[in-house]
Amino acid sequence: MTPRDLVLKALDFEETKRVPRDMGAMRSTGISAFAYPKLVEALGLPPRLPRVHDTGQMLALPDKDVLDALGCDVVTIDGGVTNAFEESEKWHDYDFGGRLAARVIDPAAFETLEDGTILQWKSHRMPPTSCVFNADHSGQPILDWNQPLPLLDLKKYEKELASREITDEQVKRTAALARRVRISTDRAVFFTDYCGSGLGISGYCGIGIFPVICMLEPEFVKDYHELTISHVIHNVQTLLPEVRGSVDIIMTTADDWGTQKSLIASPETYRDLFLPYYKRLNDEIHRLLPGIKIFMHNCGAIYDLLDLVIESGFDIVNPVQWPAGGHSYTEWKDRVRGRASLWGGGLNTQHTLSLGTIEDVEREVKEVVRYCRQNGGYVFNNIHNLLAETPPEKIIAMYRAAD
Repeated sequence: MTPRDLVLKALDFEETKRVPRDMGAMRSTGISAFAYPKLVEALGLPPRLPRVHDTGQMLALPDKDVLDALGCDVVTIDGGVTNAFEESEKWHDYDFGGRLAARVIDPAAFETLEDGTILQWKSHRMPPTSCVFNADHSGQPILDWNQPLPLLDLKKYEKELASREITDEQVKRTAALARRVRISTDRAVFFTDYCGSGLGISGYCGIGIFPVICMLEPEFVKDYHELTISHVIHNVQTLLPEVRGSVDIIMTTADDWGTQKSLIASPETYRDLFLPYYKRLNDEIHRLLPGIKIFMHNCGAIYDLLDLVIESGFDIVNPVQWPAGGHSYTEWKDRVRGRASLWGGGLNTQHTLSLGTIEDVEREVKEVVRYCRQNGGYVFNNIHNLLAETPPEKIIAMYRAAD
């Protein structure tokens, strides 16, 4: 059985001899570029410059030999790059002010200040004490209650969407990359390019404002979502027939409906303002690519949304943040069993991975995997990304415990 077969059988709710594993198929199942060289060394592999494909979160694109060593079964196509093979022509050396020898797509995006702070796109900063980039208020505006809600001019927005329709050149380039990835690997192919839904509770103006707009201006939100999802459906109708047979999993949304304790917005808000639009898109993708699995990333305490997420047409839920909201991994598994797959949740990153011993890590991984693999529908990954401070010994123990 190939790694791809293993993943697809699990996603079709078949129990497999071992649980499929992922590192870095998408930007919340990855590893910090600062932690990556230490992991490579601990695995006894030749040193190399990490390819930082997400320069905001500073995530390394895992190499094939690292995936081999950890028993990982998925490769990615993300932002026009892949880790299925080398693409040396796309990557350029950059050392992040002497802090990290690495490779990036666009070194011109960065500037190092006198105090060692690195700017990205002039607005995002990585101080010498940080291992990720950020901006004031995470780059989102603050709501001033003395001002009207910032509602978009929908006519201008419609014109903007028209200018962002996928081009023939983008389709040609993406399809060629997908075909090349397919013939170069027997791993499952995770695909994100040009398939984002554009819908999320953070909306166009941030998590502090868009939920308020949803509550006070629901008809505006419906009009906004109608324009957005019609644009996305046009793009997937243009692109997806050209990648048929080359990809296995598609991510259409990366959202964060949950805090550490509760939902950010109500299930009713999701049902009324999001579900109909997600379902239209997901139904169309399933029609265009029968058998494809659609992936939703959604952080936080979203247990009370799981039934609605499944009703929306999503096949996979990630990152399975079961410690948030007071529900166990057994409750998450039982809630979706046979209806949707869990991708992640294999280790409590905030507590066990960061504060526990290697033995604690191994024990929790084995317990979670033993339960979540029942009836299939499970791909192993920890909850969210492996951070810069994570010791490589814990990472190796985590993956090797996921039998």
